[in-house]
Amino acid sequence: MNSLEKKSFYSFLLLYIISSLLFILLSAYWYYSAQKSMLESNEYYRLQHIADTVSSEIINAHMKRKELILPKSDAEVSVALIDVNAKVTHGAIAEDFSPKKAEFVKREEYSVLVSDTPQQHLDIRFVVVRSTALPEQIKELKQSVLGVVSLVVAIMISLSWIFSKLFMRPLHQKIEQIEGFVHDTAHELNTPITALSMSVSRALKKGAYDEKILKNISISTKQLFDIYTALAYLSFESKEERTSALEISRVLKKSVAYYKELSESKKVSISVEAEAFMFEMDEAKLSMLFGNLISNAIKYSLPNSSIQITLKAGVFTIEDQGIGIDKESLGKIFERYSRKTDYAGGFGIGLSIVRKICLEQKIGLQVSSEKNKGSCFVLSFRDALGDRLNIE
Repeated sequence: MNSLEKKSFYSFLLLYIISSLLFILLSAYWYYSAQKSMLESNEYYRLQHIADTVSSEIINAHMKRKELILPKSDAEVSVALIDVNAKVTHGAIAEDFSPKKAEFVKREEYSVLVSDTPQQHLDIRFVVVRSTALPEQIKELKQSVLGVVSLVVAIMISLSWIFSKLFMRPLHQKIEQIEGFVHDTAHELNTPITALSMSVSRALKKGAYDEKILKNISISTKQLFDIYTALAYLSFESKEERTSALEISRVLKKSVAYYKELSESKKVSISVEAEAFMFEMDEAKLSMLFGNLISNAIKYSLPNSSIQITLKAGVFTIEDQGIGIDKESLGKIFERYSRKTDYAGGFGIGLSIVRKICLEQKIGLQVSSEKNKGSCFVLSFRDALGDRLNIE
């Protein structure tokens, strides 16, 4: 990853972790508070039940004038009785605790319930029930919540790393495509610019302009114009279309003538058989559509080979005898910036433009190819089949 990708990756990762961590901590705090409140409530009612049982025995002993025998309680529970003179008559209470009224007190090491249910029978004012169970339960709850939070945080961090990678993958691929596109564009521009420079230098040295020099200048200029046209079409600027009824064989013949010098320089012959056919669309787009297919056919044709172009009943066919495309790559040739070979350069936008125009204009598009034997592209202007792409 480059510095921009790393910055984006770690920014997304940090944002995801912080937001998830806040959610986890808030959820853990809510759960802990709810569970703690429930434990305290349960402990209160448990101690209240013990106090009520003791008070019942006190009242019963007073009413029946018999000896008071306190019921047995759990090991962590202790019971103390305080009389109306604030003296402890049974059991013991903490030195720092002096009950004045009925209440439930929670301390760090124990909890105490003070009950006045004896109603001064046998001169007992308060029943004090002390237990160490609640602090232990809260301690276990804290450990349990911390353990679960630690596990969830670990899982969350792992998932955030994975999600960040998945999030960055298309961005990384797009950056690679853009970097490759810029590199290829620079390379493609370098070729015609160098040819123009050399041709002009030769002409200046010779003091004359022979046919070969002018042809090189013409080819290079057209290559630069094609690159400009493709980039302008793919730009984000919305341009107003001027559609009109076109006789497409006329546009086709102009496109073939436009690339005549390029085909001759590669020693590739082009045969054209075209019938008149009317179709309504923007002429610049139609020229770009034909131009991309013709220039591609020339680029990927072998020297001393031929290209056959036909236009019959609104069906355009262009077939070359070039390097062809293997079956694995055939389905991806219309993807933008996709280049399956370095045979003739380019930066992988020509066929994506072809498909885009076909989709816009509802033109049927079919392609078939065989490795080392050539490719065949078929455009159907007679049917609205632009949403169908047949690949063989």
